[in-house]
Amino acid sequence: MAEKLISGAIVSDIVQTEDSDLARELYNQGRYGALQDKTVQLSFLEAYHLVQKNKLKVTDKTGKKVSETSFLRRAQRKEKQFWIKYCVFKDLRERGYIVKTALKFGADFRVYDRGVKPGEDHAKWIVFPVYETDVMTWYEFSAKNRVAHSTKKRLLLAVVDQEGDVSYWETRWIRP
Repeated sequence: MAEKLISGAIVSDIVQTEDSDLARELYNQGRYGALQDKTVQLSFLEAYHLVQKNKLKVTDKTGKKVSETSFLRRAQRKEKQFWIKYCVFKDLRERGYIVKTALKFGADFRVYDRGVKPGEDHAKWIVFPVYETDVMTWYEFSAKNRVAHSTKKRLLLAVVDQEGDVSYWETRWIRP
């Protein structure tokens, strides 16, 4: 028997799931999205990941199914760095980490250690995805470090190569 897909509709910059136990279980088990009344609101990154894992079916505002390719194109139009961020998001999720946005911290993601759910403890890292050919000045690097330090988190630079593979570089302030 085929696994039942959760339905979600594109609403502006998010995908809002149906009101179902399956959608809420997705949130409770994996902390995908945010609970909003009886539905789950997913970022485009989370939604695309769930589409790829064959757990979510996305529709447009008219109720028409949106193909995986069409959804990816739409996400890339809304977010220039979508593919780079998605490679990092997917890699971290597949390694067992919970990944949430970190816009209020001035970063792309905050990442919780394995087994830790948001609300139970604080995120361990803030993550900045970068493409392998991107250039960063020492001032930009220092600013990212200051953000991590001021939020009591470690900085992870997630470097994505041409094949979509991710290498991580962790930095933190130390006192000699």
